[in-house]
Amino acid sequence: MDPKVDPEKTVGGGAATSQVKSAARVLDVLDDIAANGPGTQLQLAKRLGIPKSSLHALLRTMCSRGWLDTDETGSVYRLGVHTLTVSSAYLDGDPVLSRAGAVMDEIASATEETVHLGRLDGAEIIYTAKRESKHPLRMYSAVGRRLPAYTTALGRAMLAEMPEEARGPLVPHEIKALTSQTTTDRDALLAIIDKAAQFGYAEESEESCLGVRCFGVALPFSRRSVDAISVAVPISRLANGREDFIIETLLSIKARLSATRDNRLVR
Repeated sequence: MDPKVDPEKTVGGGAATSQVKSAARVLDVLDDIAANGPGTQLQLAKRLGIPKSSLHALLRTMCSRGWLDTDETGSVYRLGVHTLTVSSAYLDGDPVLSRAGAVMDEIASATEETVHLGRLDGAEIIYTAKRESKHPLRMYSAVGRRLPAYTTALGRAMLAEMPEEARGPLVPHEIKALTSQTTTDRDALLAIIDKAAQFGYAEESEESCLGVRCFGVALPFSRRSVDAISVAVPISRLANGREDFIIETLLSIKARLSATRDNRLVR
């Protein structure tokens, strides 16, 4: 029988850390609404496993501080404007985002395609910045969105930078398909990541968005290789050597950044 887990403890970095219950619940509410959408007090209580009576005062306090807002009926809770203020401050203060902006602009100008910046967070990637294509392209890639790392070129590029023994725990044994083309065989997926490690770039074709192929490279100045850049292109626009050009563009920039002293973004 598994040992009981103390609800007031969490494991992180190999050590148990005490949690403040009320603070943990505030963060759980924010995480839940961000992932699952708005909800009534009863819906949130059921989703989070928190007594409705305990949630009432918490939700009122979060609304008064701008972390939550309600609809016109006052019964459905959604994220408030203060979450935008905090997330904007994060984006403005993140050193990788500020340094990667010029690189994204350069890639977007050269390829005229959609460019993404993403960060590895556990087994998922979070889109942290985006440059839109000059051509219409619909993708599930808004800043702040999450996708499984192993199904995206961004995530595979970051996983490929890790030692082999570190990749395994981030690739589940049961892989949920995002599209009909998603690789769901774990061994095949690990082989794809191995190939990305050998060639220095990762790719995926229609595995996260039908009709779109993506190519990605890890950023050499990223701390612990947890950031990457990718180019997303409709397959219909990959004729006449376009695929090779995009891959060469990404690898050239990655090599330049790796060779630049102190990894400063200079031309």
